[in-house]
Amino acid sequence: MTVWLCVHGNYLRAIKMISHSHICCCSTDFLLATMSVSPLEVRKTQAETKKDDVQTVPEDDEYKEYLKTLFEVLVLLGGQNIPLKGSVDDKQDSLTSSNFQALLEYRMNAGDEGLKKKYESDPEKKEFCSSAQLNQLIEVCEEFIRKELLEEVSKNTYFSLVTDDLVKISEEWLLPVFLRYVDQTNCQRERFFGFLSFEGDGEALAERLLSQLTDGWGLNMEHCRGQAHSCSDTHFSKIKAFATKLTEKYPMAVLTPRSTCALNISLASSMVLSGVQLVMHTFKKIESFFSHSPSLQLELEHAISIFYPDKEDKANELKEICRTSWTTKHDAFEVAVDILESLLLCVDSVHDNEDMRWSDHVTHEALELSKALADFEFVMALVVLKNTLSLTRAFGKNVQGSAADAHLAANSLKAVLHCLTEVSDNIDVYHEFWHDEAVNLAAALEIPCKVPRSFLRKQAESGATVRPESYYKEHLSVPLVNHIMKEMNDLFCENHLKALRCLSLVPAVIEQNKSAEPEEENVQMYKNDIPNAGTLPAELHCWWVKWSHKGKGEAVPSTLHETLQLADVKFFPNMLAVLRVMGTLPTFTLESSCDVAYRRYKMYMENTPDKFRSKSLALLNINYDAKHDLDSMVEAYMKTYPNRESV
Repeated sequence: MTVWLCVHGNYLRAIKMISHSHICCCSTDFLLATMSVSPLEVRKTQAETKKDDVQTVPEDDEYKEYLKTLFEVLVLLGGQNIPLKGSVDDKQDSLTSSNFQALLEYRMNAGDEGLKKKYESDPEKKEFCSSAQLNQLIEVCEEFIRKELLEEVSKNTYFSLVTDDLVKISEEWLLPVFLRYVDQTNCQRERFFGFLSFEGDGEALAERLLSQLTDGWGLNMEHCRGQAHSCSDTHFSKIKAFATKLTEKYPMAVLTPRSTCALNISLASSMVLSGVQLVMHTFKKIESFFSHSPSLQLELEHAISIFYPDKEDKANELKEICRTSWTTKHDAFEVAVDILESLLLCVDSVHDNEDMRWSDHVTHEALELSKALADFEFVMALVVLKNTLSLTRAFGKNVQGSAADAHLAANSLKAVLHCLTEVSDNIDVYHEFWHDEAVNLAAALEIPCKVPRSFLRKQAESGATVRPESYYKEHLSVPLVNHIMKEMNDLFCENHLKALRCLSLVPAVIEQNKSAEPEEENVQMYKNDIPNAGTLPAELHCWWVKWSHKGKGEAVPSTLHETLQLADVKFFPNMLAVLRVMGTLPTFTLESSCDVAYRRYKMYMENTPDKFRSKSLALLNINYDAKHDLDSMVEAYMKTYPNRESV
């Protein structure tokens, strides 16, 4: 057999490629003669090659250890929400300064050999890794965590998509996305999945968001069983277009309200009407203002006592309410009307600051709040919201209440819609009453009744005179009632109502309605999600018999969560499957232990200054309990960025 070998430095590689049998057939002298290489050169080259082979593996290991250290520090800082850039100097454009660099230096001084060698290899370089490489590390870390979350969700098949209000990070509008599902232990879970870029309009934006979810993040939207969105003012139409597109492509992704926001607050926040938005923004100012100091809360309570001198019970009730986050509750608009005079007196007193008790910052906020409260547009919008949303208050409270209350709400929607239709058909009469109430309230506060100045400026050229009553009817009352009717129909479509009626599977609801067996028609909505649709009728009847004839003293689960945790629910596979899908719906309130992701997200956004916010590090911080396999992160990084020249 003829053997072709490379010359000089590469000949040993060729020898290794020849089988042992072939080598045995050739003498060493023959090989050397063929290549005209001396034995001394052979021994020298063998020694150098062995040295190179020995060094190759350690260098690879050293690089991996170096990357692992970088990831470890990154995960530590991100998990603790410590900014990578510790300085507040806006002129700094390097992410590697301050906290990240300082912690790496500390590790090197503590004996980290990998970092020490890295530093000694280029002592003039002040940073352990470039800004570009750090961004690469963050990107890999984000994708790795999302991949872990995706595996966790996919393992449990069905989920719901939940979004929160848009946020701006690094001058980019982003849509926060959560996924709700039921895990292997039958516990409801919600995970923060990251941010979607929200740049663009209409159909194109909806398509791009959906593409990012499926192609970018790898979600199987065929398994999406619910969706809920926090729509607010100017972004409402874009969010609505996205929700509509999602429903068109995936009909089982039922649109619902979100349990973390009272229905009435959600309905009001989604309106683009200027008066309504003035009310909602003022509510946020009120919440922020009275969180500054307990003394401000006491000042408000003192003002309430002044306006309710002969109604001590009513005054105490209002004081108790004001000690809570009342601006986010179902009855927020009723409470606001009741304490409006007290509120205005309180903030005016703080702004006057006669006894010099308040700081300049507090007095300035009090002035801004006073201007908002003393605006007739605010008063008029508040009164219309109070009267209109009083029709949906009890319904919303029930839907987001206990299983029995939510089941009851499903059968009361027609009555609510009937009341709203009656108001719409007789809007002239209702608006007249609302306008009179607003005028009387404004008179008590010495607020003049007038059309908003912004509207008058637009009408200045035409010279037409607009009466306040006519203006607010056309620009407030009519569109507000129409919006609420449309949203109630959209949020509580037939499939959503069927899902609410499926709460009849909860044992406490069965016990409460012993004469009514759970309707198979509602459960059939999930016929493609259960293991054996053929046995559904029999299993449904057995389930009803079990809980309608429970033993004396036997505990009856009253929530979806408690029902899922029943030990013998596994003997009813169809019931378990339906309950698990229902557990993903955003309508139902999560147990406090299952709502960690949303609370951590709110904490991150509230406690992180704008300049330190990062959409990637937010994912790391909020999912603090996600699996952080540093070795796998290193492998993913080396696969994504094989070139080490920039390191």
